[in-house]
Amino acid sequence: MTRILLVEDNEMNRDMLTRRLSRHGFEVRCAPDGPTGVRLAEEDSPALILMDVALGEMDGWEATTLIKGRASTAHIPIIALTAHALASDRQRSVEVGCADFDTKPVDLPRLLGKINACLTPVA
Repeated sequence: MTRILLVEDNEMNRDMLTRRLSRHGFEVRCAPDGPTGVRLAEEDSPALILMDVALGEMDGWEATTLIKGRASTAHIPIIALTAHALASDRQRSVEVGCADFDTKPVDLPRLLGKINACLTPVA
C-alpha cells in the first residue's frame, strides 16, 4: 500500500482527505503542523506528501524547504495544497521544490490524477 503523508492543520480536512484517499488504496499518515510533518517525512519516508501551505508558525513553504533540503527526504514528491488559486502561490510552490500544486476545496479526481502522476516513474 502506498503511504502518503498529509500535512494539514484543519482536523475536518485531515479526516475527509484521509477517508477519501484510504478508499482509493492509500495508507495515509497525518501531521497537524509543519514541524510534525518534517519529522514524519524523515521517520516514515512516505511515497508522497500533501502539504497544506497555510499552517501555523511553520508554514508549508518552510516545511517543504526543510524536507527538500535533507538528503534523506529530498526525493519525496510534494504536492502543495492551498485555498488560494493565485499564480504567486503556484510559483512559490515551484520555487520551494513542490512537484505540483492543487487548490482547496479538493477536487478528488483531479488530486488523484496529480498524485498518480507524481508516483509514476518517468521512462
